[in-house]
Amino acid sequence: MKFYELSYLIPSDISLEEAKIFSQELADFISSEKGLVKKITDPIKRKLGYSLKNKNEAYLISLSFDLNPENLKELEKKLKTDLLILRYLILNKKEQKEQVRKRMPLRKEGKEKPVEIKKVELKEIDKKIEEILGQ
Repeated sequence: MKFYELSYLIPSDISLEEAKIFSQELADFISSEKGLVKKITDPIKRKLGYSLKNKNEAYLISLSFDLNPENLKELEKKLKTDLLILRYLILNKKEQKEQVRKRMPLRKEGKEKPVEIKKVELKEIDKKIEEILGQ
């Protein structure tokens, strides 16, 4: 199984509850294709940059799921034939696992001496440059 993320737009003409029901139906379809739905985002109403099928606003919904690549064609077929979906995008992603941050080891006090920084006068720098250039 591979990890995918599906983002799609549906018209905002329908109610928010109907949009949630539609996203659940799509998740059930993925499950029926022997997939595993990991995350469903709530529909977010967005103003579109350009009109799609004479719609200027749409709900944006994302699904994260695991699915065999052979079954992905059936999902795409469903997405293309469904009249409610304005646009969709399926991304093949690497599953992000929770990462544990490694802490830097604490310095034990008393064993290491702090580094002293010497300040150099401008006159000393000029003398060193003259020596290097051989003037």
